[in-house]
Amino acid sequence: MFDLDKFQEIWITITHNKSRSVMTAFGIFWGMFMLVVMVGAGVALERGITSQIEGFATNSCFIWTDRTSLPYKGFRKGRQWNMENKDLQILKSTVPEIQYMAPMIFAGNTNNNVTRNDKAGSYHIKGNLPAYNLIDNQKLIFGRYINDVDIAEKRKVCVIGERVYEVLFPHGENPIGKSIQVKGIYFQVIGVTRSNANINIGGDSMESVILPFSTMQQVFNMGNSIHFMAITAQPGVKVSEVEKKVYAALKTANNISPDDPTAVGGMNMEDQFTMFLYLGIGISSLIWIVGLGTLFAGAVGVSNIMLVTVRERTREIGIRRALGATPRVIVSQILTESIVLTLMAGTAGLMFGVSVLSLAGKLLENSTGIIKDPQIGFGVGLGALLILLIIGTLAGFIPANRAMKIKPIEAIREE
Repeated sequence: MFDLDKFQEIWITITHNKSRSVMTAFGIFWGMFMLVVMVGAGVALERGITSQIEGFATNSCFIWTDRTSLPYKGFRKGRQWNMENKDLQILKSTVPEIQYMAPMIFAGNTNNNVTRNDKAGSYHIKGNLPAYNLIDNQKLIFGRYINDVDIAEKRKVCVIGERVYEVLFPHGENPIGKSIQVKGIYFQVIGVTRSNANINIGGDSMESVILPFSTMQQVFNMGNSIHFMAITAQPGVKVSEVEKKVYAALKTANNISPDDPTAVGGMNMEDQFTMFLYLGIGISSLIWIVGLGTLFAGAVGVSNIMLVTVRERTREIGIRRALGATPRVIVSQILTESIVLTLMAGTAGLMFGVSVLSLAGKLLENSTGIIKDPQIGFGVGLGALLILLIIGTLAGFIPANRAMKIKPIEAIREE
């Protein structure tokens, strides 16, 4: 049952020496405030990093070619080679762990290589398969992405990045069905995309023109060459294992020594995402260690002040013991005072910290940086209050134990 008289007494005790209580409470207030702000900043950093890679397949790897560094089967070292269309079928048959495979080709970024009427710009020209959008998912603003029919019929269609659209078309105009010139050849716009991830393969996706892979090979006389390969692993399969098998299959198919360390290059996104994961765990752990350390430092201050309070109230405690108050009652009184002081200060710090994070969130609402939407979850708030309860109890334990050991007769004689 709620004892109003008890809490009035606690309030009188706390406010008896206002300046001392305020200074003591400030340590807890500041510790909780710093914990909330740091946790919120950590969440914002994690969300910012996640937003940079949102929509990008985490189980993907990227393959490219380079000069050989070892002689093999009559070929001298230093040979330049390229992947070709035939390698796609070889990889499909020899590496069944592959889920999606998207070859890419590039036409470079020359001066004013994309035009429409009197407007022009220099953009990245890429040839993709529909599967690439399953690896690096693009948000469609208008129209659609390249499909299998575009590939099979070698259609002269294109998907343009958002910034290409903003330069070549008037604001608000629907570009679908309109034509643009890519290196002097007309292509019909079928879609406008905005990249979800901040990972740009072959140039910024926002400043790219995507053509059907087969169309680009034919129109720009690229033969069967493949400049780049994006691959994802089947669910439950490590992409690092798939990457090794792809390396081996490509080397075998193109007469390259299996021990050649440079002929096939690659980037494993699994490693990158794992690095981000461990970085997030490290930052989060550091934040909680520093935050809890600050809180416990505040708890030491509360404990010291409660010891002083017990010393000042020795006579009062002795009289209570003489009138029949049990040690349990005395301990409960001291512990409750410590917990109330801690919870009041900590709750104020929690509320102030949440307010600061809310204000920061509004200021960063339209930001494209790596810090995004700083806030703490409801569960974190409840956890922080539980930690406060534990800290308040620990802070009051030593003073309560000291009060319990006071003997009534000696306390009454205390001057």
